[in-house]
Amino acid sequence: MADVEMRENTASLRLLMTKLYKRNPRELRKSTSGTVEEMVDWVFEGAHGWKFKAINEAQGTDAIYLAFKPEYTGDRVLPFIVGLQTMLIKAHGGKAEFYLTDNIDPQNVYNAARNVEIAAWKLSNAHDDKGRLYLLTNEQYENERNLTFEREFGKIIGRLDVYSITLAEKTQRLITRVAQGLATALFLPF
Repeated sequence: MADVEMRENTASLRLLMTKLYKRNPRELRKSTSGTVEEMVDWVFEGAHGWKFKAINEAQGTDAIYLAFKPEYTGDRVLPFIVGLQTMLIKAHGGKAEFYLTDNIDPQNVYNAARNVEIAAWKLSNAHDDKGRLYLLTNEQYENERNLTFEREFGKIIGRLDVYSITLAEKTQRLITRVAQGLATALFLPF
């Protein structure tokens, strides 16, 4: 089940990265003159071990925070997606491929789901000093709304929640549920 959950969440992050670059082409130009697909493939399949010099090898929540720092002038999509993917890997015991004997802490997976909620909120609400969103996501028109980003984040959160509950039942562990307001929320540790 861990393999399926991780594979599907990675596919969602690849899709989100593609969508973010298409909505924010200036960010892609800060990293490469190549195509969106080439950049996404390089990030997810490259031999860099999820350590990118362009973001000072930041990972997890440190990378996500970097995407929203006013003084950061680099590609904001890169640290955001790298932060999410490396956070998911860390929540799964530092692995992206699993065996029956692996032991994954359900609390870490639950905390990762809450952190994805916080990251999605920041993406939709964090503004620069001129009042502009750091990264454009959902579109709203007079008669319709395009919420494809929200739906994709919802899928990731749902998969993490179902997997954390399944793990908790299997290992007979309790999950400590945390309630916090998204506007003031801090990322949860694991």
